[in-house]
Amino acid sequence: MEMVAQTPVSQAQVPGTELLRPQWLAERIADMGISWGTANTRVSGTLWWCMAASSLVDPIVAAVASGQPAFDPALEHISLEVRPDGGVERVIPEPHAYTVALAAGLIPPGPTPVDLADSPAEVVDSASAGVNCGHPEPHSAACCTTTPIGQALRHTLSRVIPVVAEVSGAGVPSLWAIVADAIGNRALDIGAAEAGARLARDVAGRLPVPRFQDVGGRTFVRRISCCLVFEVPGCEMCTSCPKRPAPEREAKLAELAARG
Repeated sequence: MEMVAQTPVSQAQVPGTELLRPQWLAERIADMGISWGTANTRVSGTLWWCMAASSLVDPIVAAVASGQPAFDPALEHISLEVRPDGGVERVIPEPHAYTVALAAGLIPPGPTPVDLADSPAEVVDSASAGVNCGHPEPHSAACCTTTPIGQALRHTLSRVIPVVAEVSGAGVPSLWAIVADAIGNRALDIGAAEAGARLARDVAGRLPVPRFQDVGGRTFVRRISCCLVFEVPGCEMCTSCPKRPAPEREAKLAELAARG
């Protein structure tokens, strides 16, 4: 997504649990709509979630890529820096929140089976049946496990996304897709595409695994989500928008790669 936001002059810090309050979300999405000049709540809500999702996953992707412990992304263990335009500028974890959560048993210390449908009845033995974890064929069940941070992030997203969908009118699958692309882009920013794919597989559930493509010697996220910025008056479709015809999109990405 190639949006350019105004430089914030100040931020307000609020508890992460505000993301579960429909009234608070509606106010922030309205602020975003005013900033971008759109009265379409679905558009402003999608733009808002693109930024919020990116801020949420950014430090987690960095931690996964570096092999360092990530913070616990439970809403009760984070604060949000909110810009005047309603956007989430930064996620602030509690000090040592991840370690504390592990010690308290809030996050299981070992891997747990991936629950693709959030229902134990849906978990299958991948030794006898293929699973959608990014591997091309049936394989050992040991592969299809989720790390503590993956499980914790899935839980947080599963709490927040339905509320964002309710307030904005955006579809739940599209909001999950935005997270996948955000993970992919943040991973590319630090040169660790595989870490992004690995985190997405660890989260599993309804989260797709980000896809990548090489164009003109440069790697891009092959996006599956649309930020809807082209529906804002005076704005154009993103270069990498999945709604562009594939030949046109690849030509524009090649031009971007050539410019460095």
